[in-house]
Amino acid sequence: MACAVVPLDQQQVTESGPLGKERILPALHPDRKEERCFVPYKPPPEDGSPAEVEEFLEHARFIAEDLEWLLALPHDKFWCQVVFDESLQKCLDSYLHHAPRGLDVATLPLSPAVADVQRAVHKAVFLTFLRMATHKESKEHFFTPAVFGEIIYDNFLFDIPKILDLCVLFGKGNTQLLHKMIENIFTQQPAYYNDLDETLPTVLQVFHTILDKCGLQCEGATAMEPMKLTAEKQPTAMSMNLEELGDVILYLCDSTTTIHAFLDIFPAACSSFHSHGFLGRLPSFYEVAVPELEKAIRKRNFDKSLQEDLWKRLSHSCRKMVETTHLLLHHTCLQPILEGRENKQTFAEELLQYFTSFLPEKRFLVDYDEQFPIADDISLLQQALPVIDETRTSYLLQGVESAWDSTGRRRPHCHIQNNGASSFSTNQGAAGGTAASSDSFGPQEVKESRGEVGDKPRGAEATINDPQRGNNGAVCPVSGPELESLLSCIGDLLPDLGEGFLLACLQEYNYNSELVINNILEDRLAPDLEKLDRAMPRPVKEELPAVLNNRSNVFDDDEFDVFRRERVDMSRIWKGRRKGEDTREMLNDKQHIAEQRARYQAYETVVDEVVVEPGDPAGDAYDLDDYDDEYDDTYDMNQVGANDLDGDSLLNRRPFTVPQVLRKGTKVEHEEQEEDEDEDVSQNHVNRDHFVQDPALLRERAEAKRAAVQQKKSVHTERPSNVVGRPKGRGQTAETFLDRRKKEANKSRVSNHNRRTMADRKRNKGMIPS
Repeated sequence: MACAVVPLDQQQVTESGPLGKERILPALHPDRKEERCFVPYKPPPEDGSPAEVEEFLEHARFIAEDLEWLLALPHDKFWCQVVFDESLQKCLDSYLHHAPRGLDVATLPLSPAVADVQRAVHKAVFLTFLRMATHKESKEHFFTPAVFGEIIYDNFLFDIPKILDLCVLFGKGNTQLLHKMIENIFTQQPAYYNDLDETLPTVLQVFHTILDKCGLQCEGATAMEPMKLTAEKQPTAMSMNLEELGDVILYLCDSTTTIHAFLDIFPAACSSFHSHGFLGRLPSFYEVAVPELEKAIRKRNFDKSLQEDLWKRLSHSCRKMVETTHLLLHHTCLQPILEGRENKQTFAEELLQYFTSFLPEKRFLVDYDEQFPIADDISLLQQALPVIDETRTSYLLQGVESAWDSTGRRRPHCHIQNNGASSFSTNQGAAGGTAASSDSFGPQEVKESRGEVGDKPRGAEATINDPQRGNNGAVCPVSGPELESLLSCIGDLLPDLGEGFLLACLQEYNYNSELVINNILEDRLAPDLEKLDRAMPRPVKEELPAVLNNRSNVFDDDEFDVFRRERVDMSRIWKGRRKGEDTREMLNDKQHIAEQRARYQAYETVVDEVVVEPGDPAGDAYDLDDYDDEYDDTYDMNQVGANDLDGDSLLNRRPFTVPQVLRKGTKVEHEEQEEDEDEDVSQNHVNRDHFVQDPALLRERAEAKRAAVQQKKSVHTERPSNVVGRPKGRGQTAETFLDRRKKEANKSRVSNHNRRTMADRKRNKGMIPS
């Protein structure tokens, strides 16, 4: 056996040859392939006979058994079979080409046996491709990464069409596995990125082909070349064969679903789609092709089941185109901004530019805003980059509102975003035009595997189906005048019905007057409506309480509360700076002094002397009989100085001394104490006044003291500076040059530097008269 730690592409094995002789072969060799024939896949029969069903079951069981046998092989045997067995690759390719997609499964009458065997084949094919995309299964079984990339690329085990089919077939429920699988393929073999770039022009050609088939590019400014006079006019969606119209819609549905599934699973490919101008091409195609195809489906005479299927596929295509646009915008413009990458301003400008380019495409813009509100993206953009131009964002939001108004549709009150609902609707008139609402399709197992829904026509074409209740809830999607118009339209035809009953019917059937009239006449109302009284009057609206009675504000009942006051002092209200207001007038205004004069007059305590004669009745007011003595007897009870000592005793405690300033005569003066405290020398000086000593003597003593301290500390005395030097022409010593340099370097420390400049500055400011 091969060595366990060697990659499979480097392993060698020993096997016996045809004549029984042993030989050494590489682990990957055509002779090691098992002889086994893998049969191609065929899809389940549509309304087939029991014999056809039995044939399909037997055929599918063979494929499931062969793939299970392949998955059970060892690592080296599995890869020999995968690389060198052509029948295996044909079997896998046939399944990718013919396996029913999600919308196709919904139309097939699958019995339980057919569904089980189809599920088994589906799982086996997915596991086979998953193992083929894995270059390292364990520590013992692995490939060299570079060699693995060459093997899958050179042998066409994977290519871009196969990867697209894998995404659309196995994407639902296996998103993470498929993402790792495709990421590993592109990582180990970067050449697939080049193949993707070469494939994208073909993908864009899909939309050109559909427009050409519908006759939407043969005339006008969109024509590639002038149309010849002798050329036959291209048939349009209204005039082409019904079968061709069905093929066009199927082609559009399959293409848009595949592109969205690939970008959703492998977002790294969004940059390639973005570089090829996919975001500029898709909205314009949507605006031109979708209304024409919708009109053709509604107006032309189809079989009802076929008409519903085509409408469902077209609605599904619309939703996928909108979601694809959102994916490209999110991964190429918005996500780099939210992740904080460099050049965020460039990405923001590009995003706003794309939104601006959507404004002329009214139908596409409304459908996009209904599913992914543009206001939310702009709000995120403003939070990440506060410097965004508000004028531009306001212009975009006003353009979105204008698009809603121009299409005659009404913005829903809440956007419900999930994978199982959509609300692509056509124009709806005041009298109840046709509308497209979401509806599920297919068996429950298909819904679980695909998670998709489609839209079916309403109005006159939906009378064959049971009515569906609208999802508007308690909120009325129409305005008051429009609701009155709908009630009047139905009341003219059915005057015996009450407005309350008609209002309940309109709420039940999403305000579609045609559907309400049809179901009332055919007696096909919903069970809830059958229980109601048909003469029920319209409920009376309860008047809401006044807002002013319930409001609570800190400014209630103040002097400017115009809601509760009939008159407001307008003299205290002005706009801007008050007219006539002047600083000098304000200072000269002494009105506040006059206002305070009366207050301070109450505090006057000074009165004139009043002479009151004895016996005057007015004297009673001044209390003349009260005792009035001016003698201050405050200290009469205190014996001040009684216990003090006499003069002799005070002198004994502290003898009288003459102040030193007034003394004259000899005295003992202590010299300044040196740092050596052990030596104290006292000298007698001549009797002289030392109140003002000689300054020269003081400088001499200080210099002597400083010299003693420096000598004690062994500090070298600095040499005196000599910047004058010898007379000019006799040469200078080195010490003079050094002293001059030192002075030049340190002259800014002296207080006289910059004196002229500061004097000029004072003079300029007027401090010194010039």
